[in-house]
Amino acid sequence: MAKKEKKVVYFVEGVAPGLFGQKHSSRDYRFEDAWGKNQFNSSFPASLVAYMGYKNIEPIFICTNKNNEIVHKHIDSTTLLGIDPLSDEAYYDFEAGYYPFEKYYTATRKEKIDLVMINRTSEKAVRGLEVKLTTLPDSTTKDCIDEDYGSEIVVRSPTILFLACSICSCYDSPKGRQKLHDLLNTIGSEIKNWSEIRQVVPHFDSIKQAIEAVSMDSVHMQIPLVMQPIWKTDRKLTDLEENCLDVFVWSNLSVIQMCLRDVNAVDDISRNQRTIIWLYKMLWDFTQFGKFNYTDIVNDLAYNYKTDKAFAISGKLANPLMKCKELTKPRISKFEIKNIILGDGQKFLRPERRFDAYLVSHPELFSTK
Repeated sequence: MAKKEKKVVYFVEGVAPGLFGQKHSSRDYRFEDAWGKNQFNSSFPASLVAYMGYKNIEPIFICTNKNNEIVHKHIDSTTLLGIDPLSDEAYYDFEAGYYPFEKYYTATRKEKIDLVMINRTSEKAVRGLEVKLTTLPDSTTKDCIDEDYGSEIVVRSPTILFLACSICSCYDSPKGRQKLHDLLNTIGSEIKNWSEIRQVVPHFDSIKQAIEAVSMDSVHMQIPLVMQPIWKTDRKLTDLEENCLDVFVWSNLSVIQMCLRDVNAVDDISRNQRTIIWLYKMLWDFTQFGKFNYTDIVNDLAYNYKTDKAFAISGKLANPLMKCKELTKPRISKFEIKNIILGDGQKFLRPERRFDAYLVSHPELFSTK
């Protein structure tokens, strides 16, 4: 039996549903199945970045300096995505493998990253990014003044894999691996059983110091890793603020500092501490064998936690790292959303999450009158 061909739905005469800037994508926005909650949470942010680039508005780049202090810079959309997002050469590949990193690890399966940008001419992957669409404020900051608002950030375990691989790429030579080995000190050989909490806890401070030393050494090689768009609501969390959208980008090294905001356990191991331990073990094994076994490290060093999430920080902890005028007053208006979601594509959304629900219940945002 011949496969039934999908019929394109046009909500606006002659205009197919779509997202700004995405001329070539692994998702076909003419069809409803490309607008699910998981797809929208990465595809809309990609087009938000493209739209900001079109308007010459640069996302905030959260990175570190030589003292491991958080600093804010700006990063243009072409540098962020590794290619001009509006060019005909740009291909948006969602939930895809990022092959430049795959040589650094083994696993039961290769992990996928939220967005891979590909140059269609060279067919090379030019950037791999995790994407986190977050609401502002979260429950811990909703009663604060606007300047103290923050978003909860949940970091997946594969994000730490990609973080480790990004650092491995900075030391990918015999001399480089030796230098990384020296920075990591001898802790890796002193712990005989990494899965035993009592053997690891006494070494945590040294592990943390070693990771900080690696971060300081690679400060001039840091790259974008996590793209975090924010959407700002009113105090009742029921309506969007007029200025509601902006994008923050975390470098690979700033993700380490994010994790270090909360490492409180003393006799046990917290999720945040476990994340630093994972990172150390991945880098240590890379210096020994040229790659590391991601699956074994995450599973064997679970320390009584589930492994689907590395760690999370609340809005109160995130605010000091993100605090700036753009956090207080985002630069994209809610009335510009119709310039990003095209052809009435919002009608394909199913209000399973608050941002989707808001767009579906406010058709006036998409009025052209």
